[in-house]
Amino acid sequence: MAFEAGDQELLRKSFCALEYPSLAARLSGVIGTPIEIAAHLLPRNWYRQVEGVAEKAISKALRTALSTMHRHELSAHELYHRALVAGSGGIGGLFGLPGLVIELPITTTLMMRGIAEIARDEGEDIDSAETRMACVQVFALGGTTETDDAAETGYYGVRLALSGYMTAAVAQAAQQGFDAASGPVVLKVISMIASRFGVTISQRAALQIMPIIGALGAATVNAIFMQHFQDIARAHFTVRRLERKYGEDFVRARYRELEKEDQLRRSSR
Repeated sequence: MAFEAGDQELLRKSFCALEYPSLAARLSGVIGTPIEIAAHLLPRNWYRQVEGVAEKAISKALRTALSTMHRHELSAHELYHRALVAGSGGIGGLFGLPGLVIELPITTTLMMRGIAEIARDEGEDIDSAETRMACVQVFALGGTTETDDAAETGYYGVRLALSGYMTAAVAQAAQQGFDAASGPVVLKVISMIASRFGVTISQRAALQIMPIIGALGAATVNAIFMQHFQDIARAHFTVRRLERKYGEDFVRARYRELEKEDQLRRSSR
């Protein structure tokens, strides 16, 4: 089996987006300050609180974001959702960290809607529990956690780490839906994803509390935040589309080859 014309390049572009997410670099460019320096300004208890905030935001987004979507619209409104997220960030930026906590569920719901539209563009059935969980999975692909080992940092590593719970969650959600009583397995998956999503939230928060940021800067940060996850979603659902076309084992093997090529290239520098 071999890729048809163009599909190898699609996989290569997806590989670059998934293995080298550039949120920290993009955010640092907003103020010209490395994100690590800005992060020191966050309150010490922030990192303990943000995961819980992220978990609630994802749960709400999962229940509400797709309720008004139309299955047969032609393309994702990426710029539109980016503008909406920028607007919510601008309002939240007026109130510092407390504003971010209030604004985050709105932003996450808008992001979920934008991610789902990209999934639909790539041929996914947005009414299926499996696709909806795959949309939530995008939030786990934007950052790493301190507990990650080498096997969990890459794209397929994250998917593998979540796979057992994801399969059970899809089965449970297909029967019970995504309401508040979705069940412990769905909630466990959301908790695991929230721990990773919290990393990127913290990066964003680190810049939003900088004195020079303000509402306009917060809007810009949120737009970058949205674009980051749109790029990851497009790559994620491109890989899934290729898996449906060629088989998961074939696509994963080609992806591993790209990883080996990348490692050789870096080691030769």
